[in-house]
Amino acid sequence: MSAETPRIAPLPQDEWSDLLKAVAETAGPLNVFTTLGRHPALFESWIGFGSMLLMKGTLGARDRELAILRTAHHRSCAYEWHHHRRLGLDAGLTEAEIAALRLGLDDHGWSAADRMVLAAADDLHSRGTVSDATWAELAGRFDERELIELVILIGHYHMVAFALNALRVQPEKSH
Repeated sequence: MSAETPRIAPLPQDEWSDLLKAVAETAGPLNVFTTLGRHPALFESWIGFGSMLLMKGTLGARDRELAILRTAHHRSCAYEWHHHRRLGLDAGLTEAEIAALRLGLDDHGWSAADRMVLAAADDLHSRGTVSDATWAELAGRFDERELIELVILIGHYHMVAFALNALRVQPEKSH
């Protein structure tokens, strides 16, 4: 089986649950949804959690997308990168900044605010925790809820990348 062949194919439209239909009407019939929709109970729990982080969280869109794109890079998740690249642009990231997310932290002139979010993503990727130095910087900028959310957001997108990569979810043909 090649990397271009999904390990689990997206659910055919005539088998979609009401929730999957509603999600597809709102966000589009994305393969991430139609693949995970094969497990209706898990999909129902996951979509609520993921939607909260993506659309109703306390973090600003720029911080959120920096964290997600850095995580997509760390996990080599082309699907996640592709979708969040567009969201990153919508959140105010430039093409140059998005390209720099694939580089070392010192290889781009990040602002202190951007740098600390990226350092948190890097720490969690490499060490499974956030260093005391990075935490101190973050705690000077974010409140308690935002700190919790940032760590959960990064962890969530690691999990999503694991699933997308392992299930070999393919990009939509129209994109």
